[in-house]
Order: sequence, then structure tokens, then C-alpha cells
Amino acid sequence: MAQKPSIPKGTRDFSPIEMSKRNYIFDTIREAFQLFGFRQIETPAMENLSTLMGKYGEEGDKLLFKIQNSGDYFRGISDEELLSRNASGLASKFCEKGLRYDLTVPFARYVVMHRDELTFPFKRYQIQPVWRADRPQKGRYREFYQCDADIIGNDSLLNEVELIQLIDHVFGKLGIRVAIKLNNRKILSGIAEVIGEPDKIIDITVAIDKLDKIGLDGVTAELREKGISNEAIEKLMPILQSQGNNSQKLDTIAEVLKGNAVGEKGVEETKFILNATALLTIKSEVELDLTLARGLNYYTGAILEVKALDVAIGSISGGGRYDNLTGVFGLNGVSGVGISFGADRIYDVMNQLELYPQESMLNTQVMFVNFGDREAMHSLSLIAQLRAAGISAELYPSCEKMKKQMGYANSNNIPYVAIIGETEMQENTIALKNMTSGEQNSICIEELIEMLKA
Repeated sequence: MAQKPSIPKGTRDFSPIEMSKRNYIFDTIREAFQLFGFRQIETPAMENLSTLMGKYGEEGDKLLFKIQNSGDYFRGISDEELLSRNASGLASKFCEKGLRYDLTVPFARYVVMHRDELTFPFKRYQIQPVWRADRPQKGRYREFYQCDADIIGNDSLLNEVELIQLIDHVFGKLGIRVAIKLNNRKILSGIAEVIGEPDKIIDITVAIDKLDKIGLDGVTAELREKGISNEAIEKLMPILQSQGNNSQKLDTIAEVLKGNAVGEKGVEETKFILNATALLTIKSEVELDLTLARGLNYYTGAILEVKALDVAIGSISGGGRYDNLTGVFGLNGVSGVGISFGADRIYDVMNQLELYPQESMLNTQVMFVNFGDREAMHSLSLIAQLRAAGISAELYPSCEKMKKQMGYANSNNIPYVAIIGETEMQENTIALKNMTSGEQNSICIEELIEMLKA
């Protein structure tokens, strides 16, 4: 007996019903992107490893899926190198490409390659899958979709404000209550300088970014492992444990960073964003979180993360300002800011909260029963009229027992079944059965179109 097939851990199949739900999320986000003036692009699933490596930090580099070269990939590798069992060293020899880790670095590469075709500021959106060789667990997958919106070629803080509006709009449409957490990498850099560890900024941000997952003791232990002194950790504690509203937190951190130019700039930028959003109708809570770090190395200014309030899950959206990501590809001084919606986590949240509108689950609105060739041909002409009016309709493909055809309609949640027999053909009517109530009425095609469109 053949072994039952399987799929890699951290990946998922999606049924038609599940795809209806996912498409509802994608369509809602896509409509919001377009409403806010973003334009769509796509980039390849695989990029040159030289494009990806070194952009996500040491931990991010470990999570890149590398693609083995085709052909004789052992050519040029000595027996000594093979026997060394140095996995990373060997991978660099016979892997030249990798699956994209996110959509931001490929976007930076795209901007540099197509800079002569673009008008800045350039507002782009992208909805595509990404891959990470992570340990699969609840809410964390190896293949998942990101929905990104970025504004590049402009450093105005109004862009950050607009992204907060976009986040609030999307989650308002989806019906998910969220908290939008805000911090600034300049504040974190200033903190690193003030506590006497300016060279450890990456280690500090990577550690405190795990505060929600490993707690204060875990963060403290990781900071010590990275060689950060006890004195510096002691100075960091009041910041990690800061309480109060946004104004109080800003006052606290402003006092800590007084005289530090980088830190003061971060406080100034954060104050502008918080003051601007306070003047707008933002339904979601916008919270200054001084422990928010976001582990990616390319952020340089404001950073954002979105948490669902009614489901225990990691962040469902995140992003921030990057001042020179294109610089690694030879185009310096191009500032950008972006946000990424984690479609797979949003999908899990909406499943738990049962937030999908009933109409988003519908596919075929009416199925025509097949009584034979004459009736089927008559039905096809009516189905053409329904489809021309934008109504999804189908004919059961073969003349089967009524019970089987009705079972098909039930299994596929088709709300109406149209029955066309000899009488209906002569009178040019349709016997329409409501599959929910069981009621059956005689109706003409014009009435059916009007009813289903309504």
C-alpha cells in the first residue's frame, strides 16, 4: 500500500471554504491599499542570496531557505571541504539563490533596479508568500503570506501617521480589536549610548524584542550572555518596566535621554506621530511601548507592531522606518517606511473570533438541477444571463438522482437550487428552492436576477 502523502511542517493546505476566508482578508487589505493610493508590484519567489544575506541580522540569516544549485554543484569543492561538514560554509559554495524572507528587502532591490522608471515618493503594495526556516509552532509558519505597503523616497513623518490610519482602517473593516504599539529605533540607540553599551545596540534590541516571549528574567539572562554589563542592565530596567500613559512614558524617556542627540531626535519624532494621531479619528489604541524593538536590523526610526486584543497570538502586523536600505544595493539616501500585515495570523484570529461575514463564504449563489440534455441546454442559457449580471451560477454537470444533486448543493453551501422541468421550459419560469428554509416558488429569470443582486 502506498504511503500516505504529507506536506512539510510549517506549511498548510487550504480548502475552498478556507480560501474564501483568506480571499476575504486579501480583498479587504487590497481595497484598503488602493484606497490609500498604493500601487501593486510583484517580485520573484527566489532572490540571489547576495541580495538577502546580511539584511536581517545573524538570526535572520539562519532562517533563510537556501536553494541548491542545479547541475554539478560539487564542482570546485574539495574533498577536505566536504569532509569538514561545515554546513554554512558548504551552503555558500553550492547555493546561489534563496527563497525571500520578507517583501521589504526584495522591494529595496526592486527600487534600485527600476529607479529610472519610478517617480518618488513611490507608494507600493505587495501581497505574496514568504518563507522562513523557523521552528513551526502555533501562529508561526515556514510559508506564509505578507501584505506590505511602503512609501519610499520621502522622509516626512506624515507617512508614519498615514500608515497608522491604514492599520486602523484595515482592522476596523475586518472587525479585529487591536492595539498599535509604537517606538523609535533612535530612542533605543540613545538608550544603548546612555547605559554605556553603544556597540551592543543590535544585541540589546534583539533581546528586549523577546520580552513578551521569555519575560524580564529571560531578557536579562540573554543580555548577560551577550556581554552586557550588570551596571548597564540595571540602568535598562526602569525603561523596560516603564508605566503610565503615552505622555508620561515620553516624559520619562526624554529625561533619561537628555543631552543625547540621537535619543532626543527619536523622542521628537515619536511625539510628532502621537500628537498627529491624537488629532485624527483613530479607533484603535495607539500605545508607546519602549520595549518594542523589532529584530530586523534595517529599521532606523519609528517602529510599529500590532497586537490583537481578543486572541493570544503574536503580532499580526508590524513595520517601521528604514533610512538607507537601498544603500546596500548602491542607491544611498533613499528613506522609506512600511507596514506588513501577517495574513496567516490574521486568518487564525478571525477563525477564533468567527468574524467572517456570511456573504464572504458564498461562492455559487444558485445551482441548476440537470434533468437531461434538453433541460440542461435551456438552463445554460439562463445561467449565461445570470453570469452576465454578475451572479455566480452553475449547472450540475450530469443527469443524476435528485438526492445526489441536492446533496452537492448542500455540501457546497449553495443557497438556492433552480429546477427546470418540462413545465418550466414551456412557461419560461424557474422553480426556485431556498435551501435554508425549504420554500419553493415559481419565478422568472428577471425576478431571480433582481432578487440575487439585492
